[in-house]
Amino acid sequence: MSVDQSPGIAGGEERATEATAAAASYPVAPGYRVNVRSGPGTGYAIVRVLSEGAWVRITCQTTGTRVTGPYGTSSIWDNIGSGQYVSDAYVRTGSDGYVAPRC
Repeated sequence: MSVDQSPGIAGGEERATEATAAAASYPVAPGYRVNVRSGPGTGYAIVRVLSEGAWVRITCQTTGTRVTGPYGTSSIWDNIGSGQYVSDAYVRTGSDGYVAPRC
């Protein structure tokens, strides 16, 4: 289990629709429940957990704690809402770099 994966904790799921898609929407790695943290790193508090199959809208990205996940090792963190960050190593963006403006 990786440092940013948490089994068995109930959490919300964010799916973008055409009406709300101001930013691009990306899937979370299949089979993972991903911690959403209050800041860009594993030392920040968990504010919720994304359900398996969740999609996220990335509003901006920043650097933080380096995390290894199903999509490699990355220090990029995706901001998915006010005070809500997920490691990019768990989000299928199709890129090893930034896909959104920097926060």
